[in-house]
Amino acid sequence: MNTETPKLPLLEQREIEARIVGPLVHAFAAELGQERTAAILRQVIGELARQGGAELARSLGEQSLEAFSRSLDRWRENGALAIELLEQSSERLSFNVVRCRYAEMYRALGLAELGASLSCQRDYALAEGFSPEIRLERTQTLMEGAPFCDFRFRRIGGAETVSEVAVDGRGPR
Repeated sequence: MNTETPKLPLLEQREIEARIVGPLVHAFAAELGQERTAAILRQVIGELARQGGAELARSLGEQSLEAFSRSLDRWRENGALAIELLEQSSERLSFNVVRCRYAEMYRALGLAELGASLSCQRDYALAEGFSPEIRLERTQTLMEGAPFCDFRFRRIGGAETVSEVAVDGRGPR
């Protein structure tokens, strides 16, 4: 008997989560304040994403940037993202997201203000959980109104450390 749970497309999974988490976040913000609620949300979502990155690495059997790039198909399922690939090597993976149905979904649900916390922020922690040698730098997102998201993953050597990652999660400055 197969006990493995079928996987929902990631966009559908995020929509289900948003329909539950959105009202909870709003209720907690009314009680705890927006700043405290946002900090807790970032912490919880970040930890879930790090765990997801570690699980992804285990499932792929390696932590290379090449293996990580193969996981992009999960992000793009059912046209969830339109990506323009700019560079792909063992040291760098660079692409722009020119359409993001995740951002569109959060807006349609009236949760645009939570989209970055519930989705975009995950990307940094996912990479961190996947491999301590992979860093993401991104300066803009569609979710925040930019014309595209600029994803720039790179493999780092031992000299660079986690401490260079900015507190806001946007990556090295």
